[in-house]
Amino acid sequence: MSEIFLLERIETPTGPMLVATDEAGLLRAVEWYDKEDRFQRLLARRYGKGAISLRETKEASAATRALHAYFAGDLGAVDAIETKTTGTAFQRNVWAALRRIPAGTTMSYGALAKALDCPNAVRAVGLANGANPIPVVVPCHRVIGANGALTGFGGGIERKHWLLTHEGFLKSSPPDLFGE
Repeated sequence: MSEIFLLERIETPTGPMLVATDEAGLLRAVEWYDKEDRFQRLLARRYGKGAISLRETKEASAATRALHAYFAGDLGAVDAIETKTTGTAFQRNVWAALRRIPAGTTMSYGALAKALDCPNAVRAVGLANGANPIPVVVPCHRVIGANGALTGFGGGIERKHWLLTHEGFLKSSPPDLFGE
């Protein structure tokens, strides 16, 4: 018997998103529509092929309400979202450390590795960052290259730029992702 995740499709300024919560209301995965294949691969890899049944719902979860508040300007709204992820102990430590990076600030992969007391694990930190199943809530977009470059973001560099501008780290206008 498969576990049921409730699937919501929400509109955001960065594009439509998929939000998956379990029946207890814990956030399990977030992804943009245009990355839905990545979303499906992530669920299969994390929980096993066929282990998850997605049931679409129109009822807004606490996670969705907090994401809407975040995109409306309440940058701390996502901090209280309760999550449950699968991954190695190292990955979960990286994801917990990401949640401690305040909105409007960034950290390099090397600095994050040092903060985890693993200064030689920069690549492993990068891989864990890239395997994050809950972007925005687990703010992997706040990790940048040592030279300040916006590097590696599963949602795309344009979205990373938009999120960092929205949070006040970048001072330019957020890119218009949809030509509106």
